[in-house]
Amino acid sequence: MRSRKKYFALFFSICLLLAIVVGCSKASSTESNGNGKDSDGKVTLKMIESLSSPARTALLNELIDKFEAANPNIKVELISPPFNGADQKITQMLMAKEALDVVEVREFNAKQFAMNGFIEDLKPYTEKWKNYDSLNDIAKKRANWVNNTPYYIPNGLYQRVLFYRTDWFKEAGLEVPKTWEEFYEAAKKLTDPAKNRYGYSFRGGPTGWDYALITMWAYNGKEVNPDNAFYLGNSKTLFSSPESLEALNFYKKVYKEVSPPDSISWGYPEMVQGFVSGSTAMLIQDAEVIDAAKEKLKDGTWATAPLPIGPSGEAPQVISGPGWGMTAYSKHKEEAWKLIEFLSDPEQSNDYTKRSSVIPVHKSAYDDEFYKTGYFKPYGDMNAQPDIFPDVTRPIDFKGWGAWQSAADQDLQAFLSGNTSAKDLLKKWDEYWTKEKAENKK
Repeated sequence: MRSRKKYFALFFSICLLLAIVVGCSKASSTESNGNGKDSDGKVTLKMIESLSSPARTALLNELIDKFEAANPNIKVELISPPFNGADQKITQMLMAKEALDVVEVREFNAKQFAMNGFIEDLKPYTEKWKNYDSLNDIAKKRANWVNNTPYYIPNGLYQRVLFYRTDWFKEAGLEVPKTWEEFYEAAKKLTDPAKNRYGYSFRGGPTGWDYALITMWAYNGKEVNPDNAFYLGNSKTLFSSPESLEALNFYKKVYKEVSPPDSISWGYPEMVQGFVSGSTAMLIQDAEVIDAAKEKLKDGTWATAPLPIGPSGEAPQVISGPGWGMTAYSKHKEEAWKLIEFLSDPEQSNDYTKRSSVIPVHKSAYDDEFYKTGYFKPYGDMNAQPDIFPDVTRPIDFKGWGAWQSAADQDLQAFLSGNTSAKDLLKKWDEYWTKEKAENKK
């Protein structure tokens, strides 16, 4: 485990970079309202979100209005920075100890925030919270992401399923694919370049490596270490196995034979657009795509299904779960917890997840017909089978994680375009993560 000193050094470097670009902000404890009380005796809490969008911000403000109505002595100011750069803004504010009480925390920064003393250990609060045990297992796992300690309460889960065109499948007389091989065969039959029809919305651009990982995990199955899925149970890296070589070659075959040629550069917007515009038959993405599909496609022409299973009989996946944490330096911790508790209680939380198209964090939500049927049903089906669809994690707290992501995008581009082989690519990643593991133990 890295020392507190190393984490401070990391954040100091981030601040220097931010200072060059936009300048590190000064503490705002003397600003109007700050963290103190208004002249009328009300406490003002400042809250910042990370995954901001106009619709989400409006929904959060609606829930905040309900909170303020139930707590007339507390006001909440919601800060909603643009999505791109929001996490950097949050880090900057925490380092400068700017007036903040409630902060949206994500897996990749939770450990850094906790080790640097930026966010509060919520255990004294969760021990008294009657609804803590109503959180589902994945939400609890995310809440206790750092040292088995609850530093934040997840506000929703982000999980992938298979989106597919039911009308195309019916026309071709195909069944919904349950395995990666069935997926490929269906995609092959549905691909007709002359009609601008392709079997799959491939992601070869930004973070395309995440989809290569999904394939490799499905081929390695139980050999994958769920606590750090870049490694296997024998302590070797994921990239060292023959199964990963087979998976990577399969991944390229999917691009070359059943995906649009320009999808080598597709990111999230392009792959979703390919599906909802009628160019592709299948897409693997989060539940937030459901709203876009509802808007662009006719009812009955599309549906969702569990992720394809690999030759291993499994389909390991990463389920993200951002949530609400409390700053360690907040002057109004009891009020801040009241807000977190309110937003996290089943009534508000289930309303939020349903209306924002994310997967619920409370077990009670799955009693709702909304999640038992229709587009959301596969999520519950997958989570009810953790032996087939295990939740795994990536080494996001390793020092070399950030640098690897940028390099991995370029590596995959070189592989897909034929400028490097699968063996050479895996050898490079194997050497990188073997070294990272050794250095992380120091």
